[in-house]
Amino acid sequence: MKKILLLSSLFATTLFYAQDAQTDYNKWSVELSGGMHKPARPFAAGYYTDSPQFTQFAVGTRYMFNNKAGVKLDFGYHMIEDGKNSQPFESTYWRASLQGVVNVGNVLDFHTWTNSLGLLFHAGAGYGQLIPKSPMEYDNPDQTVNVIAGLTPQLRLGNRVALFGDLTLLGNFRQDFSWDGTGTTHRRGFNAYMVNISAGINVYLGKHEKHADWVGKVAMDDDKLSELERRIAKIETDLIDSDQDGVPDYLDREPNTPSGVAVDAKGRAIDKNNNGIPDEMERALDSRYTKKGEAVASGSGSSLIKHLLDEGYVNVYFQFNSTKPETYSLEAINYLVRYMQENPSAKAELIGYADEIGNPQYNQQLSERRAKAVYDILVAAGVSGDRMTYSGNGEDASVDKSNAPARQLVRRVTFKLK
Repeated sequence: MKKILLLSSLFATTLFYAQDAQTDYNKWSVELSGGMHKPARPFAAGYYTDSPQFTQFAVGTRYMFNNKAGVKLDFGYHMIEDGKNSQPFESTYWRASLQGVVNVGNVLDFHTWTNSLGLLFHAGAGYGQLIPKSPMEYDNPDQTVNVIAGLTPQLRLGNRVALFGDLTLLGNFRQDFSWDGTGTTHRRGFNAYMVNISAGINVYLGKHEKHADWVGKVAMDDDKLSELERRIAKIETDLIDSDQDGVPDYLDREPNTPSGVAVDAKGRAIDKNNNGIPDEMERALDSRYTKKGEAVASGSGSSLIKHLLDEGYVNVYFQFNSTKPETYSLEAINYLVRYMQENPSAKAELIGYADEIGNPQYNQQLSERRAKAVYDILVAAGVSGDRMTYSGNGEDASVDKSNAPARQLVRRVTFKLK
């Protein structure tokens, strides 16, 4: 028995010094308890105990790996004596058990409704000795293997102390003697049972404010949380694809390519003949917009752009009551920028329109402000303001005002080249 206690003490000491560098909460605790027990079987005929007996004590140490799971090593002592009208006897039972512990309170988030009540579940196995003292004396104790499991409700008194109750069921393998020591049993499996009901105290060890028993969802450091939020925000921003060409904006060299146009790995529209018009658009425009009997010269990008601009095929569109161009319309502005750069003597007139919804006088002003907004973008893109004029033509009544998609087509700015 002394060797077992010594080895167990060395094991507990090794665990203590192996505690990791957790900075959030304490993990170690020491517990002391006492109470009553009831050996259930086996007893020889004419032998039994009172129900229950108040001669049961235990001491243990516990280490929590985190706020939900841990391990504990505990030792128990039981005095088993004859009850009223029983044949006289006296036995002692010692045990040592290594058990896993689950903090049921933290698993079920007790902290959301209480800071002072907890619940632990423990289960494990160990070694025990039954030593009958009377009426018979034995040279060697009855050595057993025990399996143990129980529930431990807790009441927190402070950051260092908690009271607890415990209900434990213990079963023994290889118990050859009855609890009274006068009989023998040769049953296989669990051949002895005992129920323990205890009350005790937990003392928490460590330098931190709280023990793992009373830490719910572990709070993340504010700085780490802010850094994580910043990284997530950056990822969300980086993944924006304004022109929906499959290339995120942070990698996209041309974040305003027209929808459906093929792009390379850097988001640039494929333009093999370098005429300023994406190849896919050029093939479509050649067939749709070239006048009958008039061919567009191969590589003549400027002449094709001039034709498209003058004929109203390229426009800048706006949302209702807005002077901010739609993102997809920025390519229309880019067409005019390229044309003005390739033709230094050219001039352009910008004409704004509004739909028929609202006051005509207000719509006249809105149409002019839309033209001015496009003018400002062109100036910012490097086109001299002296080469452009802008005006508002008010409402465009050429579409059915009750049709929302049709009204979208007339909320626009068109171009006339000079």
